[in-house]
Amino acid sequence: MPNKLDALKINQTLAQLHLRICERFPEAGLAGLCQKLVETGATTSERVSRLAKPNLLLWIGVSTLLAIGAGVLLFFGVNFPFSQISQGDFAELPQALEALVNLLLIGSAAIWFLLTLEARQKRNFVLKQLHELRSFAHVIDMHQLTKDPLSLHHVDTVSSPVRTMTAYELSRYLDYCTEMLALTGKLAALYGESVRDTEVISAVNDLESLCAGIGRKIWQKIVLLDDDIDK
Repeated sequence: MPNKLDALKINQTLAQLHLRICERFPEAGLAGLCQKLVETGATTSERVSRLAKPNLLLWIGVSTLLAIGAGVLLFFGVNFPFSQISQGDFAELPQALEALVNLLLIGSAAIWFLLTLEARQKRNFVLKQLHELRSFAHVIDMHQLTKDPLSLHHVDTVSSPVRTMTAYELSRYLDYCTEMLALTGKLAALYGESVRDTEVISAVNDLESLCAGIGRKIWQKIVLLDDDIDK
């Protein structure tokens, strides 16, 4: 479908990005981080594929419990004192009705719990994976934190980080960071497409906003570098 994200293409783009980083910055920690993101992308594809399918084992268990519950209700209905009511004996009627109402309430709550069990399990699982992707975004941000374009025109102090990149190399490094952030957001979006849950979609949107926000901050640096390169 043209309006659906393709996990395979996302992973191919990640793998290509990893090769590009390794070719230009083979000793940089960013290459190792991108390799981990490639591995996470492959795992994400497998997880999303599983999430799209119903948990048959769980539904068999749920169906069994629902059948047992229906049997209990049927048994209670068969043994309800209708004969006493028809004979005008209402002594046990209030207790019987109260037991019936309580049983119906408990049964309804149990049915709702069982029918939403798979959705809740998937939601908790996806939220955990989104937390992992959020950590990737913050680590990428840490990698670009000391890549300051203004440092090219200033004398370093003793405590300044070691900077050996040219303006062009620094621009490429920062551009790789923005691509990694964008792809991290796309991996999160895969979860949002597989699990139609409001809490999951909200978490995906928050993560994509985080990646976009960090990306905008990096692009401000790239614009300064591009101006410097053009001079």
